[in-house]
Amino acid sequence: MSADLADVPPELRDAVAAALRAAGVGDGHLAVEIVDAERIRQLNREHRGKDAPTDVLAFPIDELDPVAGPRELGDVAICPEHCSDVTEAAVHGVLHLCGHDHESDGGEMLALQARVLAGLR
Repeated sequence: MSADLADVPPELRDAVAAALRAAGVGDGHLAVEIVDAERIRQLNREHRGKDAPTDVLAFPIDELDPVAGPRELGDVAICPEHCSDVTEAAVHGVLHLCGHDHESDGGEMLALQARVLAGLR
């Protein structure tokens, strides 16, 4: 099986696929959407209680435990107006979908993110 990246902008598919490989996720569907500042602010307010725009938000659906049928990994929303690198934001969001959390992991996620980005350059 392989990941379903049909709902990922074409220019981000290589980065998203690299992030999935690095996280050890070989299949599933995810979506990446490029949004404006107002939309990311709305999502941030509704889902995180923060009434401010941000760079990237990830909305995981399936846990990493196997389930019957195709996995639905979740959605990533990226606001180019609030990030310096859309590719980096995509990798960051996908790693969150795969269960990584830089706020509690002692730096492992950000190190993995740096390795993925270095491999893309």
